[in-house]
Amino acid sequence: MNSEELFLRSKQVVPGGVHSPVRSFASVGGTPVFFREANGAYLKSVEGKDYIDYCLSFGPLLFGHRHPEIQEIVEDTVRRAWSFGACEPYSLELAEFITSRIPWVEKIRFVNSGTEAVMSALRVARAATDRSKILKFDGCYHGHLDQLLVKSGSGLAGLSSSDSKGIGPEIIQNTLVLPLDDEKALEELFQTQGNQIACLIIEPIPANYGLLPQRTEFLKKCRELTTKYGVLLLFDEVISGFRVSFQGMAGITGIVPDLVCYGKIIGGGFPVGAYAGKKDLMDLVAPSGPVYQAGTLSANPIGMRAGLKTLTKAWNENPYPELETKTKKLTSGIVKLLTESGDSQWEAVTYGSLFWLKAKTKEPIRTIANIPADHKVKFATFFHKLLNHGVYLAPSGYEVGFLSTVHTDEIIEATLNKTMKALQEEK
Repeated sequence: MNSEELFLRSKQVVPGGVHSPVRSFASVGGTPVFFREANGAYLKSVEGKDYIDYCLSFGPLLFGHRHPEIQEIVEDTVRRAWSFGACEPYSLELAEFITSRIPWVEKIRFVNSGTEAVMSALRVARAATDRSKILKFDGCYHGHLDQLLVKSGSGLAGLSSSDSKGIGPEIIQNTLVLPLDDEKALEELFQTQGNQIACLIIEPIPANYGLLPQRTEFLKKCRELTTKYGVLLLFDEVISGFRVSFQGMAGITGIVPDLVCYGKIIGGGFPVGAYAGKKDLMDLVAPSGPVYQAGTLSANPIGMRAGLKTLTKAWNENPYPELETKTKKLTSGIVKLLTESGDSQWEAVTYGSLFWLKAKTKEPIRTIANIPADHKVKFATFFHKLLNHGVYLAPSGYEVGFLSTVHTDEIIEATLNKTMKALQEEK
């Protein structure tokens, strides 16, 4: 069956036909492609068509799909065990590897998703401070837990409204929301409510609502104020951890968080999450302390060993400079082709191996309020042009793209050739 037929079938038994909303193509229109295989930098659809993949499962695949070295570990693990529900050495090895290389990670607890990691870390923060309020920023996504699925109601902290039905006002009454990139608003909030806030949570490089690199000065102000008022600083590095550098944004900026959340890359492509931080905070977690958190399939051996192999390669090979160079080569080439085709209103934001193609603006975009109103429509049109020529981007103008080590110069050139043909066909 083809993708259209499978999607029709799926909608009969699955809400919206998908198991995560962005997969539905609702943001770009059309029918989602159903894929049956993946290898290296490529996806293969059920129709047998190959696509160069720049979505990469939204980030985990630093070394591409089914890297031979990682696949060997996965196959060996499957022959040993699928799940224990008991103590095993594999999660210990991964935990030791991470804690020995990231100084602010003194202890770590593995879970099954980024959402679960954030939920658990916030529970630790509330227990450690004996406070209830959480501060987040408009434009940062921290998973679909009720307390954080909110946005600014009027652009002022404290007036939060839910982004989802089914979340009552009593659940989010202790969630404060501020705009990104606004030290004045941050200082004013801390002056009035700083002593009531348990935790400030932020993506140190917001990458779930476009790519919105923050000024280091703003991030330092977050650290300064949280320290002053006894608030815990939580870096959500589910995307950026081990992706922009081995030590993530904390390592790049030199800003040490109290707690940090990881995901994606630490599982080598398998479902995983983790929350981590200082020993005194993490020892609050059961069975050491009074903060309860558990998971039947947490620290699954397949994900633990695939993650360890992935991180070992990243540590030994340091692919980050080359990935950054290739990302700039790809995106500058695409923007150049768009300009030559007569559409000069495009630009690319990049950070390491992350990229975001967007409508051109005079100033860098650091808040969602400054994203051009026509961006979504412009991206949807471009997305389908590339899709028709075998290039797969994340199906939303607000999702970022990713490169892996297997996106060779030849594959990047092939991508640019496909882009050129797609733009020429329009004429």
